[in-house]
Amino acid sequence: MKKIQLNIDLLLPDVPDEKDACVRRILEELKDEPGLEKVHVLPAKDEQPAQLCLHIDTSVTTIKEVEKIAKEAGARITERYRHLLLEVRGIRHQRQTSLIETRLRNKKGILGASVSGTGNILIEYDNTLTNRDEVMLLLKKEGLSVVEPAQQQTAHDHEHAHGEEGHHHGGLLGPNSELYFSLICGLFTGVAWALEKWADVHPGITLALFGLAYLTGGYYTAKEAVQTIAKGGFEIDFLMLVAAAGAAILGNWFEGSLLLFLFSLGHALEHFALEKARKSIASLADLRPKTALLSVNGQTKEVAVETLQTGDIILVKPHSKIAADGVIVKGSSSVNQAPITGESMPAEKMAIPANAQTNGKVPDANRVFAGTINGDGSLEIKVSAKAADSTLARLIQMVNEAQTQKSPTQQFTDRFEKYFVPSVLILVVSLCFAFLVIDESFRESFYRAMSVLVAASPCALAISTPSAVLSGIARAARAGVLIKGGRPLEDLGTLQAMAFDKTGTLTEGKPKLTLIKTLSDKITEAQLLQIAVSIESGSDHPLAQAVVKGGKEKLNNATIDAAEQVQAIQGKGVQAMINGQKIAAGNLALFEKENPPVAVTDAVHEAEKAGNTIILIRRNEEYIGLLGLMDTPRVEAKETIRQLRKAGIRTVVMLSGDNQNVADAVAAQTGIDEARGGLLPEQKVQAMEELVKREKKVAMIGDGVNDAPAMARSTVGIAMGAAGSDVALETADVALMGDRLSLLPFAVGLSRKSRQIIRQNLIISLGMVALLVPLTIAGVATIGPAVMAHEGSTLVVVMNALRLLGYNSKE
Repeated sequence: MKKIQLNIDLLLPDVPDEKDACVRRILEELKDEPGLEKVHVLPAKDEQPAQLCLHIDTSVTTIKEVEKIAKEAGARITERYRHLLLEVRGIRHQRQTSLIETRLRNKKGILGASVSGTGNILIEYDNTLTNRDEVMLLLKKEGLSVVEPAQQQTAHDHEHAHGEEGHHHGGLLGPNSELYFSLICGLFTGVAWALEKWADVHPGITLALFGLAYLTGGYYTAKEAVQTIAKGGFEIDFLMLVAAAGAAILGNWFEGSLLLFLFSLGHALEHFALEKARKSIASLADLRPKTALLSVNGQTKEVAVETLQTGDIILVKPHSKIAADGVIVKGSSSVNQAPITGESMPAEKMAIPANAQTNGKVPDANRVFAGTINGDGSLEIKVSAKAADSTLARLIQMVNEAQTQKSPTQQFTDRFEKYFVPSVLILVVSLCFAFLVIDESFRESFYRAMSVLVAASPCALAISTPSAVLSGIARAARAGVLIKGGRPLEDLGTLQAMAFDKTGTLTEGKPKLTLIKTLSDKITEAQLLQIAVSIESGSDHPLAQAVVKGGKEKLNNATIDAAEQVQAIQGKGVQAMINGQKIAAGNLALFEKENPPVAVTDAVHEAEKAGNTIILIRRNEEYIGLLGLMDTPRVEAKETIRQLRKAGIRTVVMLSGDNQNVADAVAAQTGIDEARGGLLPEQKVQAMEELVKREKKVAMIGDGVNDAPAMARSTVGIAMGAAGSDVALETADVALMGDRLSLLPFAVGLSRKSRQIIRQNLIISLGMVALLVPLTIAGVATIGPAVMAHEGSTLVVVMNALRLLGYNSKE
């Protein structure tokens, strides 16, 4: 018995991961092949992609034959089963997504469809039964327009639409028409109610005002309800209209107007939030350079990054963005990798030495990523991945795909609405004809049906959650927390664990001078600092600037001797003459030819283990001291984590792109349970998936592009506000404006209070329906009591929800 392992990405190009349905299909195709005893998947690990493991009986077949069969099976599946990941316009709210999914799945050849409220659609289809053009036509029939149809990347047809942000221009008053109509409805409702209660005016005036409120508040709700019914679906929108009409028939215009006002306002705010969220994709795409300098036969020419092929050589000038993933073949430089890895310190990059033994794995010091920023040196890079396959492109894909995954709460709501609305309508219509089976007149049957309609209409139910959500979001905004809708507001209160990014989230995001250590009794700390500040003053490297700033603060801006003959040594440090003495400052690599004493190297390694980046200083032939720099924790970080534990968060983890020593040091200073360092965006996603599997409910708090995919996979994504990247802010569900990490415990507490009030409101509203419907069917309760009960329950749930406006963290 022998085993072979084949990379899944070679058999099935561009499948999202080993969980893709096409992986299951290839397992099914191969399991009955002669000579194959077992076929299973080995998940991706570190830099090794997911693999197909085949156990072969070599007495029946050969390894070569099995490889051939596997590749042929992969080719058949790749040709037959296609995927589309598109960005579309026309989705106005989250509830609309379930109807679109249902209609798409009912079409011949479409195997699966997942739609997000932000406009991302993931579709899998059978190419033998339908094709891409027919799928696009189906989307058009659903009233959706694809934003800049994505380029076909591979035969597997994973497509990505990343275009300029569009706006919804439908409506009489522009993209915010529904919001304006809703506010006008509220104005008419308030004026009419006030006139009715306190002014002696003709009833026709108040009736006209209520009529205008119905028209403005119900216009978009009616429009969407008609479109939904035309496509064979029912949503709560239609029942809202029926309930409002029933209230009008009964002469209770205020209740119907208030219902339409709150419902349309919720719609408008939801649409506004979705438009904001769509900007994340455009922001991600902006990170990628549009052109690259391609080197051909010693000449360079500017080309579009999409035309680059693996093996091409590109030139990257100082302080410019790197255009493609690749390996440095010439030059060295400091590279700011924060956009991709989140590292706080620039990484020193250099060409692979000709005699280097890499064992097939490219060292981190030689590898660069598209979208990162080059430092002072010029680089020649051999392209290792096309633009569509780069780390940044995969990051964009992960965010898009994650947004199509619906939460369990959302799925439950979809199912509830699907059955609740038609059930009420069927019951009401049936009761209208009750006179055919019982001894009563049609008028009596209709009166009973109207009583049941009022009793069963979800007025309080429809208002209960939106009013609590709006109150909770308003209270959070007043405190400086931006919560993007009801789902994250509720989910925050269910969290069991939180995962923090390090750089810019738990820490300040910039290096500080944290360690001053002399290695000779011939020099004091102040003298060591004077030498360090002098030699680093002419450099714009972030570490040098941190030394100068920290040194001057500690020296109280004392006079510093000027350095002469300053010579920068790329990736290692700097040399100069100060008062006739030769000074060298840099990392250990600067001094490797001199073989520093063991005591010196031990001191450096010990400081590095504590999380410091070290600058070793030598004067003439003597090592006189070292300086340590670190991205230090925020002042409030430790207390914030303590408050989170008090609020019920039991596990706190850190996911960082920085090395493990730095991660461990920050974790020790802030009270983090578990620190994971050296993570790329994909590895952060894997870590997040593991945490979700283990802890169930997990939040991801970050500030950079590299955190966006992990945020999208978490239960709740939380971004730092002013310091956060646009992508992190738009991808996240919650943003802490003003970079106040201390707001996290407040947000969690507010969420738990909101969940409590939402639960109370649901019990009140559903309890009232459950009580009134049997009583009205039996004739015990008439329209009058039903209306009064509904008015009462509506008032109770709204007042209960408004309690959130006064929430404080001491509750």
